Amino acid sequence: MEELKNELKKYIIEELNLEDITPEEIENDAPLFVEGLGLDSIDALELVVILEEYYGVIIKDETLGKEVLYSIDAMAAHIEKVRSEQKN
Repeated sequence: MEELKNELKKYIIEELNLEDITPEEIENDAPLFVEGLGLDSIDALELVVILEEYYGVIIKDETLGKEVLYSIDAMAAHIEKVRSEQKN
């Protein structure tokens, strides 16, 4: 799970062009929006694309999106949940 979280951080930094931040500076449980990384709605769309492109995870509605995109922990947990459902 830690490997997945680090991978997510690297994709976020790369895809959102967050050049002034390192993966180590992103806390797993910190909010990604507003007071956390300070991401905005455009960044949210990019995160949805990252989940879809790299993990095959589709966010179908805004409510789920807010929950899943809250933090690195939330994103990783959702990816793991989807992966386990796909195995069954």
